[in-house]
Amino acid sequence: MQLSRVAKKRILYALGGLAAVLVLGLVLFLWKRQQLLTYALGEVKTRVERKYPVTLTLGRARFTGLKTVEIGGMSLVPTAAADTLLTARRLQASLSLRSLFAGRPVFSDVQIERAHLTARKDASGADNFSFLYKKKSAAPVVPRDTALGRNYGLLLNQVLDATFQSVPGEADFRQFVVSYASPRHQILLDMPRLSFEDGEVKGQLTATVDSVVNELGVSGTIEPGDDALNLRLFGVKNSVQVPYVARRFGALISFDTIQVQLTGKDFVADDKTGGQLTVRGSVAARNFSLYHKRLASEDIVIRQGQLDFVATLGRGTASLDPGTRAVLNQLVFHPEIAVRQKPRFAVSLKVDSEPTAVNDFFNSLPSGIFDVVSGTQGTGTLAYHLAASVDMAQVDSLKLTSSLVPSKDFSITRFGKEDLSMIEREFPFTAYNDKGDSLRTFTVGPSNPDFTPYAEVSPFLPAVIQTTEDPQFFKHHGFMEKAFVSAAIADIKEKRFARGGSTLSMQLVKNVFLSREKTIGRKAEEMLMVWLIENWLVARTHTLTKERMFEIYLNIVEWGPTAYKWPSGKRGVYGVREAALFYYAKQPSELNLGECLYLASIIPKPKYYRESFNVYGELRGSTRWFFRFIADIMQDKGLITPAQRNNLNYSVSLQGPASKYIVRAVRDTARTVQPGDTAQFAPLNLIDLLNTGAQPAPTIPEGSAPASAAPAPGSRP
Repeated sequence: MQLSRVAKKRILYALGGLAAVLVLGLVLFLWKRQQLLTYALGEVKTRVERKYPVTLTLGRARFTGLKTVEIGGMSLVPTAAADTLLTARRLQASLSLRSLFAGRPVFSDVQIERAHLTARKDASGADNFSFLYKKKSAAPVVPRDTALGRNYGLLLNQVLDATFQSVPGEADFRQFVVSYASPRHQILLDMPRLSFEDGEVKGQLTATVDSVVNELGVSGTIEPGDDALNLRLFGVKNSVQVPYVARRFGALISFDTIQVQLTGKDFVADDKTGGQLTVRGSVAARNFSLYHKRLASEDIVIRQGQLDFVATLGRGTASLDPGTRAVLNQLVFHPEIAVRQKPRFAVSLKVDSEPTAVNDFFNSLPSGIFDVVSGTQGTGTLAYHLAASVDMAQVDSLKLTSSLVPSKDFSITRFGKEDLSMIEREFPFTAYNDKGDSLRTFTVGPSNPDFTPYAEVSPFLPAVIQTTEDPQFFKHHGFMEKAFVSAAIADIKEKRFARGGSTLSMQLVKNVFLSREKTIGRKAEEMLMVWLIENWLVARTHTLTKERMFEIYLNIVEWGPTAYKWPSGKRGVYGVREAALFYYAKQPSELNLGECLYLASIIPKPKYYRESFNVYGELRGSTRWFFRFIADIMQDKGLITPAQRNNLNYSVSLQGPASKYIVRAVRDTARTVQPGDTAQFAPLNLIDLLNTGAQPAPTIPEGSAPASAAPAPGSRP
């Protein structure tokens, strides 16, 4: 059946009308869609300006597809600062039409091109960005006690809240530049691309911070609803050099990869203090490197490290709480730290390590500090315990306990770079000057004609040295905790390494195995080496005696000017035989009490021996005071008799080459005994006066030399 011409026309008219209606509907839809878009962006502008004191300007917006919206640029200018904070050349996003017509526009797949975030802070402290994390409050402001310091918990909580609130669900930044300028710092972050998609973050950037340039990669996840993040920062081509710390602390820090994880936070508000924040998470680093001249002479390198933390921050306080766990290679620690900023700085520290297999223990020690003992092998386990506290308002209240605890089956099968057991037998010793230059090498043992066995030294000398340097030498296992605490207190007060608190064991290890550098790292290695010698060779294997250690000390200690040249050509004065010849032209066995007191008095500063004498060639007042002070202690401890104390001659006659080098003063008008600075004779003031001095010796017959403070050679205390 064929349609008539009239029917065909009617159909065509109907189709044309339908098309016209559709076109009209489409036109109305597009017009309405554009109108709603303009309205929606106006609402966005209103909400932003209502929430923050800013002016938001958006460029022309149009649909470039059914749901794709393009905005021709934007700017965000703080009202107070009148300084543009954020600009972007072009924005593109997908817009849900359903949400648009419902009046609640939802944007997704946001792309921002050529955005520039410019943060500035002037010398007065005014800036154009702090409004982002400073919350408005209708409640009256409660005065806060500024004497307690800044509330870092409140500040960090505000920063985290602002960060989580600002994270877009889906966004793609292209050619995004962030800059910060202040009188003290210049920062530029150039990000070719940074994307956020369903909480996942990916990107690359070049960071220039105070002239330190790093090319970085970033990846991970951010979950604003759970206050959680897991971000990995890594060097793209080279390790990452941490900025700021070099200029602020004189340290160099770098790493290959660092991963920061935040699993949650709890903030408890308080009108008086501003509140307290507790955060939980972890920080892990690979190939972490640290250098500071006071820590070590070389880079301290940790291959792998991780800190699982529970941290609390408040007004002027910060702490690592129970539940914190630190991993250093294969060492596992449980640290607890509490720090108070004001009114004076105070800190308390507690560290307990899990028992670690000996091989794992030594393989896990950071390189750059423990290089001498690195590679040490053995059996059993070691566990470390540390407790310390100090209040800078009362420095004398400093407390410190430290111990390395071995298991019952602990043993050493092989030492590392240096064989610590070599001091059991004859060995070569190299003397260095203060600059680290080697002066001479000689053998410590019978094959050296200058070597003096312990039994052939005047018994006065070991007794005096033990009294002045280490009263507990024959009792302790390498350390005098009280002396070390006293030295630490002095160092803190004088803000330098003023005292060492070293025992004879520590001085022996320092002289035989280590350099003269005064760093925390060298002291830590020295203490570990002393522990190995005292707690393995001496206490467990019994292959090394305290007498042998004292014998080595007497034969290597520096006792005069390094510039002095002997007829044989050797330089310096090292060991008791050379000292006896240089000062008195005697053999070590012939030294009397006064001569031994003098030799002990110059051990701390042997190069300044000549300053002990006045224009008459007599001992100065401070040195005579030292003689009297030490002799009194020795008498109290039974090391000398009252008669020997009363017959002590304060005149020391230099018969050896030393007499030619005395610097004659113009005139010493102080002819009476003057009190001296007892602090320079530490640990005397701390140890002996607390009645923890040396072992008493048998009563000494009149006219004879005293018995040694130590047991007879070959026996054990």
